[in-house]
Amino acid sequence: MSKKVKEVADLVGISVRTLHHYDEIGLLKPAKVTEAGYRLYTDDNLETLQQILFFRELGFPLKKIKEVINSPSFNRREALELHQQMLIEKRRRLDNMITTINKTIKHMKGEIHMTNKEKFEGFDFSHNPYEEEARKRWGDQAVDTVNTGITNMSKDEREHFSKEWDSVCMKLALLRDRSPESQVAQEAIKEWYDLLNKIGNYSPEAFKGLGQLYVNDDRFTKNIDKYGEGLAKFMCKSMKIFADNMKK
Repeated sequence: MSKKVKEVADLVGISVRTLHHYDEIGLLKPAKVTEAGYRLYTDDNLETLQQILFFRELGFPLKKIKEVINSPSFNRREALELHQQMLIEKRRRLDNMITTINKTIKHMKGEIHMTNKEKFEGFDFSHNPYEEEARKRWGDQAVDTVNTGITNMSKDEREHFSKEWDSVCMKLALLRDRSPESQVAQEAIKEWYDLLNKIGNYSPEAFKGLGQLYVNDDRFTKNIDKYGEGLAKFMCKSMKIFADNMKK
């Protein structure tokens, strides 16, 4: 049974204006518009809206959400599973922060004693644990360039970069069952290449070497495969193909 825009807005807890905007930009088109101009939404529309709001909760921009959910390779259930993993990780980080805050309050009241190390548990500044290995492979200059790029970002820029990172990883995860040579896979891996070059200067050889680390180093593999099992292998193959094509 179809619902009018006001009914959907009340059900979901968002504004009618937001739904109008989603319609205008082609993100969520109603199943039907009556001759009187009423937008009518079906259960399929509501499922798509749920997906959109999960993406929004994770900080994805509307343009990227539209691109992902309109992709021929988009799988709603798989996307939900990825959302689940990302939200669990987000909850873990928040739980750690809350624990640190609670302990700090008790410390200020004199109820407990906190070590300096305990005062900073839960903070995540996206430290790269693979820096030493990267330095060995590509030299100090390349790594220092990346570090400088991140350090010189403002807080808003770092947050935006983090969202872009999650967005591209999510897109690649949804494509990991496709051929690494396919056009859609190579277009997505180019987004990854472009993203990395916002904070560094990766040559094709360095990019291919980084991809190899994704499968050779369990730390890399575990971190990347949080977005989807097998993603590290898919990215490694895609990055090699992309790098080899750049050198032709």
